[in-house]
Amino acid sequence: MVVSTNPDPDVSSGYVAGGRSRQKQRTRLALVAAARDLIARGSASPTVADAAEAASISRTTAYRYFPTQKSLLLAAHPEVVATSMLPPGVSDDPAERLEAAVRGFLAMVRETEAQQRTMLRLSLEPAPEARDLPLRQGRAIGWFGEALEPLTARLGDDGVRRIAVAVRAVAGIESLVWLTDVAGMSGDEAVDQMVWSAIAVLRRAVAELEA
Repeated sequence: MVVSTNPDPDVSSGYVAGGRSRQKQRTRLALVAAARDLIARGSASPTVADAAEAASISRTTAYRYFPTQKSLLLAAHPEVVATSMLPPGVSDDPAERLEAAVRGFLAMVRETEAQQRTMLRLSLEPAPEARDLPLRQGRAIGWFGEALEPLTARLGDDGVRRIAVAVRAVAGIESLVWLTDVAGMSGDEAVDQMVWSAIAVLRRAVAELEA
């Protein structure tokens, strides 16, 4: 799974692109790496000052790159470069394709679980800008829709999208948190449960839409 730094809309691109841009980019990446490391070690919401201290960078300098804690946490959220969750040579069977896509998606979620949990918390805030967070951009729906493409001729684009949305409702960081933290499942058990739920949704939806 290819992961890169999520572009940060709150940081002035002019400042980073100005003089000594390479040095500034290294400084910015050091702050992002420090924030990710702090999150991975259990700090759900590291502040700009926390990242600055961990990266041995002055607070004054750090705030030039990240004026707010939220801008830092957004930058620390991993951005998936992949345009598909389907493995090479996958069959045309919708259930097999969907299971492969869901497992690929959940592997990415588990690989970056600490950052995903932080983004989930931010996405639950009532502020209007929370709608623009990566967690709310619906990329997984596109990946699941691709997996379900063989059904388009039978169900149409709207039918396929409806199933993809339903699958996303039962597979993601939200479900992972509930299954592990509340239901007491292990990570592997939670993934198997979400895959089972996704296939169950597919079968029921196909039966209803065709009826």
